[in-house]
Amino acid sequence: MTVELIDPPGLPVPGIYHQMAVARGSRTVYLAGQVARSAEGEPVGPGDLAAQAEQAFLNVATALEAAGGSVDDVAKLTLYVVDWSPDKLEALGEGVGRAQERLGRDLTKPVTLIPVVALAEPDLLIEVDATAVLD
Repeated sequence: MTVELIDPPGLPVPGIYHQMAVARGSRTVYLAGQVARSAEGEPVGPGDLAAQAEQAFLNVATALEAAGGSVDDVAKLTLYVVDWSPDKLEALGEGVGRAQERLGRDLTKPVTLIPVVALAEPDLLIEVDATAVLD
């Protein structure tokens, strides 16, 4: 396994993410932030955080596959969410859950969530940035 996910003693176990990842490998992949766009560049899920999160994570998976990896190789995620508030956690979790089901992979990784006022385009609600380590 290239990435070992750890919740060390002395830190809380969040359940929805892990506290750290220890990565071993020879290639590091830095993805551009992935958003809710189809392969043709069309918007997916306007106004729907769950739908946009699902598509953004599917796009992360597609990019990693092109590099010869998978979401299993992700060492760190950064989520940028427009107008974040705790009441959006359910929609975010729903979208991530649907992406996990479609991929058949666990997306529980070390994560940083950063609230933002806006993203590059006005219809975007989430951007997912990933760093992965491949063998």
